[in-house]
Order: sequence, then C-alpha cells, then structure tokens
Amino acid sequence: MAASIKVANQWERGIVLRLGEFQSIRGPGLFFIVPIIDRVRMVDTRVLAADIPRQEAITRDNVPVSINGALFFKVVSVEEAVTKIQDFVYGISLLAQTALRDVVGGMALDELLSERERIGKMVEHAVEKDSKEWGLQVTGIRLMDIDMPEDLKRIMSRQAGAEREKRATITKAEGDRLAAENLAAAAATMLASPGAMQLRTLQTIDGLGPTASNTVVLAVPLEIMELARRFSKPESRT
Repeated sequence: MAASIKVANQWERGIVLRLGEFQSIRGPGLFFIVPIIDRVRMVDTRVLAADIPRQEAITRDNVPVSINGALFFKVVSVEEAVTKIQDFVYGISLLAQTALRDVVGGMALDELLSERERIGKMVEHAVEKDSKEWGLQVTGIRLMDIDMPEDLKRIMSRQAGAEREKRATITKAEGDRLAAENLAAAAATMLASPGAMQLRTLQTIDGLGPTASNTVVLAVPLEIMELARRFSKPESRT
C-alpha cells in the first residue's frame, strides 16, 4: 500500500511511466500509482541554474580569450524533458558552451568587453532555439569572467593611460583657450574705454592696502597721477 502513495511538492511534477510508456503527469500534492508496473520520475519546475565552464575561443580580430558564465532555465514541458533527452541539464549546458564559442568567434575584442549583455542575449537565443524541443525555456545567460593573455592586458592598460593623458591635455588646452579669449575681450574693453582702464587701475591700488614688506610696481597713466594730485590734501606748513 505504501508503495502506491506518492507526494509531489509544489514545485515538482511527477511523470508516470507504466511498463515503460508515458502514462500521465501528476502533482503537486498526493497521488497514487500502481506498484510494480508504474514508475515515477520527479521533475523540478522551478528556475534552474547550470554552470557554463570556461571556454577557449578566438575573437573575430584573432585575439585568444577564455570566458565562462551561468545559464538559467526552467522546464515548461515535463513530458518532453523526460522522454526526449536523457539528461536535460547536461544537454542544455553543452548547447550553451557551443553557442558561447560561436558568438565570441563572431565578435571583436572591443565588442566582447563592452557589450556583455548583448552577447548574453545572442547566446540565449541560440540555446533556446535548440532546447525548445526538449521542453525547456531559457530565462537568462550571464557572462562572468573574460580573460585574455597577460601581454595583451599590459598593452590595453598602457592604451588606457595614454587615453586619460590625452583627455587631460585636451581639457587643459580648452581651459587655456577660454582664458586667453576672456583676457583678450577684457583688453579690448579697456582699450575701447580709457575711463574703464583708469577705474581698474585705481581699484587695484586701493586693493593693495598697507604692504610694508612688499613692493608693487604699477604702470600708472599720467591722467591718473594728475587726478591723484588734484584730490590730495596740501601739506601743512610750520
């Protein structure tokens, strides 16, 4: 009696084979089978994860790389997952490895490093196309580590440093250009209005204040000297 009682969890389905032939899908919950002639195989219908082992590949621009990742999928047809392939987890993992090598081989190194999400989608579509007949649905593929030869890493590091220096030089040159333009505009304004130049000179003198330890030399126009003498107080006579 006990041999005829089976229980499937909420996320499980039991496929019943009677004398080796597909009979029915049971679960979740309690169900009964005929002992001896019925055999049950439980299938997990939750999202499953499979490792994509590190793969060696050559990019489109002939750079050797190694890359690994993770595959996420679920069973949408319990009957097909059991009757059409011996081990669907192992099978879909092999599909992912092959698809990953094929996609990487069609990409340049720069694309591989900067467009991981797009590459993952391409691998996902290739795997899902071939695994659909097994009753499987791919929910996502994530690329994890992309490795390349050490000498190439050093070259890329030097290129990145040179690019940073180039951007810094361009930024400094742009700042110098703007400063020169502002200075030229200010000089043009001063030349166009002598009064503005005189006012600026007086502001500079006033801003110096008492400087006992510093000597400041200014080129003061004669008009300003005359203006200063006019407003200065006459010396008191003893």
